[in-house]
Amino acid sequence: MASFKFHASTALSYVLCLCLLCSPALAIKRAYVVYLGEHSHQDSDLYSAELKQRVADSHHQFLASSLGSKQRAREAIYNSYHNHINGFAAVLEEEDAAKIARKKHTTNSWEFLNMNAEGFIRRDSLWKQANFGEDIIIANLDTGVWPDSKSFSDEGYGPIPAKWRGTCDKTKISCNKKLIGARYFSKGYEEISGKLNASVKTPVDHEGHGTHTLSTLGGNFVHGAKVFGFNAGTAKGGSPRARVASYKVCWPPVGKNGECFDSDILEAFDWAIHDQVDVLSLSIGGMPTAYFNDAAAIGAFHAVKKGIVVICSAGNEGPGEGTVTNVAPWIITVGASTISREFLSYVKLRNGKLLKGASLSGPLSMMKFYPLINAADAKAVNASVDKALLCEAETLDPNKVKGKIVVCLRGENDRVAKSLNAYHAGAVGMILCNNEENANDISADAHIIAASHLTYDDGQILYAYLNSTKYPAGYITPPSSHLGQLRAPSMAVFSSRGPNTVTPDILKPDITAPGVDIIAAFSEEVYPDGHETDHRVTPFNIESGTSMACPHVSGVVGLLKKIHPGWSAAAIKSAIITTATTRDNFRRLILSGPRKEATPFDYGGGHIQPNLAMDPGLVYDLNVDDYLNFLCGMGYNSTVMKTFSDGSYNCHHKYNLLNFNYPSITVGKLSADGTTTVLRTLKNVGTPGTYRARVLQPQGVSVSVLPSTLTFDKIGQEKSFELILEPKITKESNNSVFGELLWSDGKHNVRSPIVVSSIVA
Repeated sequence: MASFKFHASTALSYVLCLCLLCSPALAIKRAYVVYLGEHSHQDSDLYSAELKQRVADSHHQFLASSLGSKQRAREAIYNSYHNHINGFAAVLEEEDAAKIARKKHTTNSWEFLNMNAEGFIRRDSLWKQANFGEDIIIANLDTGVWPDSKSFSDEGYGPIPAKWRGTCDKTKISCNKKLIGARYFSKGYEEISGKLNASVKTPVDHEGHGTHTLSTLGGNFVHGAKVFGFNAGTAKGGSPRARVASYKVCWPPVGKNGECFDSDILEAFDWAIHDQVDVLSLSIGGMPTAYFNDAAAIGAFHAVKKGIVVICSAGNEGPGEGTVTNVAPWIITVGASTISREFLSYVKLRNGKLLKGASLSGPLSMMKFYPLINAADAKAVNASVDKALLCEAETLDPNKVKGKIVVCLRGENDRVAKSLNAYHAGAVGMILCNNEENANDISADAHIIAASHLTYDDGQILYAYLNSTKYPAGYITPPSSHLGQLRAPSMAVFSSRGPNTVTPDILKPDITAPGVDIIAAFSEEVYPDGHETDHRVTPFNIESGTSMACPHVSGVVGLLKKIHPGWSAAAIKSAIITTATTRDNFRRLILSGPRKEATPFDYGGGHIQPNLAMDPGLVYDLNVDDYLNFLCGMGYNSTVMKTFSDGSYNCHHKYNLLNFNYPSITVGKLSADGTTTVLRTLKNVGTPGTYRARVLQPQGVSVSVLPSTLTFDKIGQEKSFELILEPKITKESNNSVFGELLWSDGKHNVRSPIVVSSIVA
């Protein structure tokens, strides 16, 4: 029996501009105070020169994100408040002051997606147009739900939609008019792993993952959300007025067995379809496999037949090629990318080096230099060096670690557990270094002790310092929030990549969405790191992974279902893919690390743009017979096909997979001595108009479109075209090349990635 796992890798303050000494209206510049709330450092640090400099640097960096450079920020700021009040005074142009005032810190990902701006909900945003997804029913299959979260309060909600046929298992849980359903499914898990304790055999979330994902897709607006004392602003889901339901299918791991089993997933799908949900979100997945061996693929197929849109996470096995999972073409598969907010915590070395890190941990007891020790040098007598380097449990010698900051490698084991192990050994802090070359992404965690995550490059600098110094020392600055990350969005290194190993002619992932440092509701039934010795609880938590990206897309789908109730799941997928962007501030999406250009194997159609997806102009639509034709073209026999159809379908074995009407165009193998023709059909879902084709040619491939102009007179009208690909080279090539096809009427831009994986002689 196959098992799945969930796809999460394991100072936020209100910004206020006060005008001081305001000049007459015609003046160009005025004096302002930018109030950022309260500092998190200790009273004992107040008179430290280092502290003053660090606070000043943070203010310069904050202002630079609006003014464009640190030099301009330094020139503008004439006073920094560094004791208790966090803020600064600066001479600013009115336009710049207004820009800063708009930086109300929220959970940020929805602001980054342009759903709200300038302190209010945009009138033209998908939120406004869809009335925040009111009465759409969105469900997820995950670890359960924490029902007492404010994200699931039903204050102000009317009656439950009449079509809802679900129920609430009231074992230690109560539902309401917002959280309208909660079930659990455990028979498959218990058959393999043994009986569950009655205390956990409920829909209640004992891990936190399910609460986080459910609130991200459909949680209420919750003002004043906090993560371990950090004011996170306003938390909200993608469809904040939707009704939500939780289907618990994931359970604590036992030995080598996974957490979420096929039979439980399939049973949950069965009930979700019966309950008449509109959208299903799964931030779980296993190894990519044949569709008839994949419970998520089978369940999703039956859901899509009933008009339910299914969204799944792509997996966290990146950046290696061919690692993407949940690859069935009737699923929307989501990769993870960054947003413009960072939680920074710097590592200052005694030699003067300052290394940029990330964290949401508390501060050191004193802002002073502490001894640093490589975890390998701190290993316990019976521990291996390799395990000590990863700071695994009971591998660190308390006699060597006590009172020091331990330097650990990231590896595969839980990040927060490492700091807990260091804490139990007597460490005062932990620095976590990426151990994979070019892995220069850093994400924040709420560790039990002061901690900071460093990139691979900065980790190498730190290890060089440890190896060259007899008495290495450093300190970790308290974390603070910073907006304006210039490289966002960029692909998260952990996000699983294509090509699709099951069907190379279908591009996966389909889309990318925010999945790094996402703040959302959390279960107060569990400690954040899952260890009983950590007694902290938090109503909101920060997590990273494609698990976090998936519900962002699910929330957007809920809004699209509200606006376009008659659209098929394929039409919604097409709208999301063809309106996505591969640019930010005119820069290509880039991988963390060296400036390597990302490709559709990384991001699919690109980074989601919700406001554009509600009016895509044209869509590539599909129906159930199209999916059956696809499976037939894959080579499944009639006997197997009957399990997916009602028995009346006749298999067309000569079906060409290249003509499957997918919104992306992928040719796994292109003949070097001939042409390949791809057929597609577009449906008009916008105003009448004439669309003209433009092609960005993949390197070494000539692409033409026939016809190159399509005129649509009414909504629902369909027109077909051929894409003709011809290699410009005669030799065999295994290098994947990428281009794009764009249909435009001057208002709508319908963009499809083109992927040619290989040219065969």
